[in-house]
Amino acid sequence: MYIVPIAWLYVALMMSVAEATNTNGTVLGAVMTFVLYGLVPISLVVYLMDAPRRRRANKAKEAAELAMQNSVQPNAGGHAATDAVAPVRKEP
Repeated sequence: MYIVPIAWLYVALMMSVAEATNTNGTVLGAVMTFVLYGLVPISLVVYLMDAPRRRRANKAKEAAELAMQNSVQPNAGGHAATDAVAPVRKEP
């Protein structure tokens, strides 16, 4: 999945190096070339390609939270535990 973004970043890096070493080129132009032709488009593509995985992870997290809420747990109300039978008092 990551071979195409890595290859594209390599091409953008080579374009930047060519611009920086050209007699009419500048280092600032090379940096802008790398950022605008390399980093910005690749970050957008990787973010969009990763969207289905993030969606599945969110659904799994919500399902786990729902299962945790619906599970029967002892003392799930958060009250202090007490005896089920009230103590017997002696009559005076």
